[in-house]
Amino acid sequence: MGKIFQFHSDVDTDQIIASQYLLFPTIEEMKEHTFESLDKQFAAGVQKGDFVVAAENFGCGSSREQAPAVLKALGVEAVIAKSFARIFYRNAINIGLPVIVCKDLYDNVKTGDEMELFLTDGKAVCNGKTFVCTKLPAYMQGILDQGGLIPSLNKE
Repeated sequence: MGKIFQFHSDVDTDQIIASQYLLFPTIEEMKEHTFESLDKQFAAGVQKGDFVVAAENFGCGSSREQAPAVLKALGVEAVIAKSFARIFYRNAINIGLPVIVCKDLYDNVKTGDEMELFLTDGKAVCNGKTFVCTKLPAYMQGILDQGGLIPSLNKE
């Protein structure tokens, strides 16, 4: 069970982590500035197991891997959106951050709601309702289970 942080459509990678913070040498230093232009309290308020829920085209913009990396470093359990920018989606899977498409969730929740995600079943439960989400293919679930693409390849 985690808390929802809701964001609008077309959240770009510069809104997730602004380019000036890419000069910091580590993700640990960058993560404190996550979503700074949209929600100054996000980095301080998010806890391990919380969720980012967004509308359409989440993660558009550049191909920077730091965008999903700061979310994972802050303990975000998963990002659930109506749709994702393709490169953000791939980067998230590669670093081991679950990204789930769920068309109906966004319009039925708000920031602060508590939610439970059943990743392998492809469903989310919030406010007494069950929402059907896309289930990841087994090979992608395997990548996530092993912590990302590199750890997955190292185990093979």
